[in-house]
Amino acid sequence: MNPLADNPLRTRSDFRAAVVDLYEPLRPHFSPGRARVNPDPRGAAHTETEAEMEGFARPLWGLAALEAGGGEFGDWSRYRTGLANGTDPDHPEYWGAAGDYSQKHVELAPVGVALALAGDRLWEPLDAEARANLTRYLRQVEDAELYDCNWLYWRVLVALGLRAVGADHDWAAAQDAMDRLESFYLGDGWYADGPDGPRDHYIAWEMHADGLLYAALAGDADPERADRLRQRAREFAAQYRGWFADDGRGLPFGRSLTYRFAQASFWGALAFAGVEALPWGEIRGLWARNVRWWADQPVFTGDGRLSVGYRYPTIKVSEPYNSPASPYWATKAFLPLALPADHPFWRAEERPLGDAPTETVHPRANAVVCRDRDAGHHYALTAGQDSHYAEKYGKFAYSTDFGFSVRSRAPGLAGAGVDGALALSEDGRSFRVRTGVERTGVDGDTLYSRWRPWEDVTVDTWVAPASPWHVRVHRIDTDRPLGSAEGGFPMDRSGEEGENAVDRETGEGRAVVRYPGGVSGVRGLGGDRTDEGARRTGEVVDQDPNTNLVAPRTVVPTLRADHEPGTHWLATAVTAATADGDAAWERPPVLESTGDRPVLTDADGEPVLRWDADAPGPLDEAPL
Repeated sequence: MNPLADNPLRTRSDFRAAVVDLYEPLRPHFSPGRARVNPDPRGAAHTETEAEMEGFARPLWGLAALEAGGGEFGDWSRYRTGLANGTDPDHPEYWGAAGDYSQKHVELAPVGVALALAGDRLWEPLDAEARANLTRYLRQVEDAELYDCNWLYWRVLVALGLRAVGADHDWAAAQDAMDRLESFYLGDGWYADGPDGPRDHYIAWEMHADGLLYAALAGDADPERADRLRQRAREFAAQYRGWFADDGRGLPFGRSLTYRFAQASFWGALAFAGVEALPWGEIRGLWARNVRWWADQPVFTGDGRLSVGYRYPTIKVSEPYNSPASPYWATKAFLPLALPADHPFWRAEERPLGDAPTETVHPRANAVVCRDRDAGHHYALTAGQDSHYAEKYGKFAYSTDFGFSVRSRAPGLAGAGVDGALALSEDGRSFRVRTGVERTGVDGDTLYSRWRPWEDVTVDTWVAPASPWHVRVHRIDTDRPLGSAEGGFPMDRSGEEGENAVDRETGEGRAVVRYPGGVSGVRGLGGDRTDEGARRTGEVVDQDPNTNLVAPRTVVPTLRADHEPGTHWLATAVTAATADGDAAWERPPVLESTGDRPVLTDADGEPVLRWDADAPGPLDEAPL
């Protein structure tokens, strides 16, 4: 059941109704004391209490904004009862102490924001004892050890809530946390999520969105910092707009993607903080299209709850910390509901993206975002980020249209998550993709990385766009025999039962698939040192089901080869399209032999990947 199925999500009233409609399926799952919500018996890495606390707290992101803007919600007494009982040490539903690194601190963040935005509903009616218990419980975040990343904002958001209702709080601790959070700033609008941390959607929906909350709620006490945070958000907005396709869908990259339309929360936070980083109509369009796209996807359970997964329910793409209620962080997107109806955000007509660039380089994120409207494909190329979530940060390409896939327990390539990756194996059953990233670089629109899947194996990789293709060049230095498999974009298998609906073409140095959802292919490029790469065997890999973010069943065109110890060069061209894909397939990039420094060119002869004294990576000799 989709609780938003009949909601056009166009007007302020539509979005107000959406917040309540998203909440309603959770009501039957509240505990008798109203302090916990357990919609599903599946577990997460944290305790049952922490998971049930998530179910209670996370909808408050949207409900508090609704209240602040004068919307109607009839269940505030339920939340007051839950807050009183959950923070009462003598009540059976007491949440328990929140110690160092406890997940409970995460759930205190929306409670803090709810006090700031809806204190008249959540704080004012409480008696003195309940207020004291709630204050005492929230203030645990002031002294606890927190992870050195966006988690420090939990201390800040709690302080903002207690400050708003006039309760005791440690403002100095919040300021110290803000100082540390600002130390993660990289420049050009980008933060890292902690020291040397990842750059993904967390930069938008936490580092910036929470910073804008701070600017709006504490600008009176800390105006210089508030101005700084607003200016950084302005710089970030011009780049982050590139992470969204024309129809509103966001780029699937990084972790916690089950938060879904939290992708829109940055645009909503701009409005909340009064930052016209782009024209208001464009901000509203980016925000509303993303929420609408999600509302139209099969992301709900049978009883109407947000599921764990991405474009459909699947546990396989989730993280260990995703509980059944984790997806309700998505309601953070509804911050604009706190604004009055006459705010410029609400008065503006939605504007499309318009003449968005075909390519945008994001050096701080080690990425190039490509918007190929002719091919109907929006994707990003990346130099990789070192993370234990290898498939979510380490692939060469991430697509809004075709998604990406994670590993499973299936042996061989079916469970290796080979799409968008070069996978290496010693035994043909267990594969390693780009991880252990030691070095990255961005030169123009060429991305470079050095990664080490084993101690005695080093891979240097260059990636560059050549729309509607992109090209990859790998130098593999290995002391052990290896097999390689390099995958293109994963293709949705939906509709394959139809007559003549599917075509799989493979051969030496090529593999392409044609399905109702589009075309995806890979070609090995030969020349001087890369003849071995061009002779790779083409095949089509049926991936393990439910491992792709956007489609439950996918295939990947793949090139395979075996390599003895030594140095090996592989050059690969990759394309995919939802429209007119065959035209691209017939005009691949070309490896031209022009003296001792060959170049890769697109089908029109324009260079797309060069190596010279200014190029990133090892330069003791020219590749190829």
